[in-house]
Amino acid sequence: MSKKDKLKTIEQDKERWIGDMSKLLSETPERLPRFSTVSDLEIKGLYTPEDIKDIDYSRDIGLPGVYPFTRGVQSSMYRGRLWTMRMFSGLGGPEETNQRFHYLLAHGETGLSIAFHYPTLMGYDSDSPMSRGEIGKCGVAIDTLKDMEILFEGIPLDKVTTSMTINPPASILLAMYIVLAEKQGISKNEIGGTIQNDMLKEFIAQKTFMLPPKPSLRIIVDTIEYCTREVPRWNTISISGYHIREAGSTAVQELAFTLADGIAYVEAAIERGLNVDEFAPRLSFFFDAHIDFFEEMAKFRGARRMWAKIMKERFMTKNPRSWTLRFHAQTAGCSLTAQQPYNNVVRTACEALAAVLGGTQSLHTNSLDETYAIPTEEAVTVALRTQQVLAEETGVTNTIDPLAGSYFIEALTSQIEEQAWEYIRKIDEMGGMVAAIERGYPQSEIAESAYKFQKQVDSGEKVIVGVNKYITDHPPITTWRMNPDIEQRQLRRLREVKETRDNQKVREFLHEIRKASQNGENLMPHIIDAVREYTTIQEICDVWRDIFGTYTDPGYF
Repeated sequence: MSKKDKLKTIEQDKERWIGDMSKLLSETPERLPRFSTVSDLEIKGLYTPEDIKDIDYSRDIGLPGVYPFTRGVQSSMYRGRLWTMRMFSGLGGPEETNQRFHYLLAHGETGLSIAFHYPTLMGYDSDSPMSRGEIGKCGVAIDTLKDMEILFEGIPLDKVTTSMTINPPASILLAMYIVLAEKQGISKNEIGGTIQNDMLKEFIAQKTFMLPPKPSLRIIVDTIEYCTREVPRWNTISISGYHIREAGSTAVQELAFTLADGIAYVEAAIERGLNVDEFAPRLSFFFDAHIDFFEEMAKFRGARRMWAKIMKERFMTKNPRSWTLRFHAQTAGCSLTAQQPYNNVVRTACEALAAVLGGTQSLHTNSLDETYAIPTEEAVTVALRTQQVLAEETGVTNTIDPLAGSYFIEALTSQIEEQAWEYIRKIDEMGGMVAAIERGYPQSEIAESAYKFQKQVDSGEKVIVGVNKYITDHPPITTWRMNPDIEQRQLRRLREVKETRDNQKVREFLHEIRKASQNGENLMPHIIDAVREYTTIQEICDVWRDIFGTYTDPGYF
């Protein structure tokens, strides 16, 4: 029997089944009038070979480690190496965060990930009036190289990889890491890790911005250019959909806007004169692992397939490593609830499993108490153990992309991909992602999706257990509290650094940064020189604010 005849037989069997089911449903109707994903993609009751009749195995699914990488970017995936277990950590000062790093490494964490406090994220020092009341509250306070030295005390930088979630001053934190390695006797060639360094999604979603889009993009390309030549193991940008999703986007929007950002970065680096096959293999991505189990797996698989096509067909890259989308995933902070916080352990486990089945290279699992405060040691241990149970006990690492070929998964992957391509086409027609951001297009799309979802929650169409259904009181939980002395200690250390460093050299290096900012020279060597002399983050950022101006969200809504 031919494939066409088989499909016709399946279609006829399905029609008979629907007829039989309609009789049963008249007696016991389906419990919901409509079934959909958390992103509101409608889901059918049954998927058959009909739903994937246009899929070609070799073209669309293929094998792990080869184009189009739908099934994973490594040939052996977790049979060869588990994902990096990288818990996001930053609390109070560098002393406290260093203690948490050592605690997590002793409990099986395999990669470090730094959360910075808001002043650092925005390019301000702890002694700025802008920092009052924020020092160490939502991450670690880093003002100078001295703080980085304390942060990594006892941690050899050639033995771990480090991810830094930092954007406007990302190049400065990278420079500090390079100099810190140098002080440990470790070459730039030996250090590995990632800086987020993704300013386009800041304008779209997270809103920690400093400079306007174009100078922000210029500094990002400086880091890409410098690291391509000088720091070969470093991922110079983590193109992030996580914050786009946390702002309220759908899975499709997260995928589309993230890849559109990636296209903009590649175009900017090529315009600088860089060879795409030299820098593209070090691009990395960061996605949200949300609560809708199958939608997330489909999103991750579609992301790999789309990026492979973009790099091979749009940018004509020749190196197969340029086609691979390597990504870190974090379970969805926006899915956590303050109500019944122990439910968050279950949510995190489901989201982490979706990320693993979706083929992540690195994973952070949220803690049950993160809607209240920075996690306690007890809560963060449960979150880390969640990953370890998945890796060691469940068997999900034993085979590669185990749900490949599922009628539902393959159909949903194609559906998400098709809708994401439509967004990318619209953005291209606007002149690219920077132009789309300036028009407020992705911002308005995300806002509309967030509003729609909240209405569905308010009406009870979407259920959040413990929030709009199964509502009960819960006993109080223990939360982390920052020692108020940390703020004064941080201010005292910063004052001492400014008093004891060579301030004449600091002024000279800031002058060199100013000149390089104005004449288009790559900024990274000058930033490295400056931080080596304990120049502060704000001193460098103030030079940029003076030259390039500051960005204020125009408010499109």
